[in-house]
Amino acid sequence: MQEELDSVVCECRKKDDENQNLKTRLKSTEEENTRLQRTINMQHSQTEKYKMLSQEANKKSEGLQQEVIALEKELEHLKRVQKQAAISQSATEVRLNRALEEAERYKVELNKLKQSNKDVANQELKTIEELKTENKKLQKQKGELMTGFKKQLKLIDILKRQKMHIEAAKMLSFTEEEFMKALEWGNY
Repeated sequence: MQEELDSVVCECRKKDDENQNLKTRLKSTEEENTRLQRTINMQHSQTEKYKMLSQEANKKSEGLQQEVIALEKELEHLKRVQKQAAISQSATEVRLNRALEEAERYKVELNKLKQSNKDVANQELKTIEELKTENKKLQKQKGELMTGFKKQLKLIDILKRQKMHIEAAKMLSFTEEEFMKALEWGNY
């Protein structure tokens, strides 16, 4: 009977030790659970924070995409304007070259006219007065053209000024042709 009692006491001690171990493990598990719960709460708040940041980033991204679209449209518009300006410049250069050739031809004609008509002073005076009148008209036209051309690109402005000078030379040559016709009429 004593042996049974000893056995039961021994068994109780083992159970007590086992209970003590279980209590310690339970306490440790509860602490771990509390720590994990805090971590979960912290991660949940960080998740919310990141969601908000993500939403803000998405909004900014949408705004930037709209801005990119607007900038692309503006770029296309500027490319079209640049292309039109290049076409206009090319046409102006062609006209300028033609006008320069015409001006050169008129210069040659003017020199011939001057050499062959030195003795007709009165007619030259009349021609000079006509040229002065034409020059005043051309100066007035030049002023008007300069006002309009200031809004154009600098290169186009320079080309148009050159064109204006060429037109002035052309007007002079037309007057000289009239003078030549008058001289021929006067010789008959």
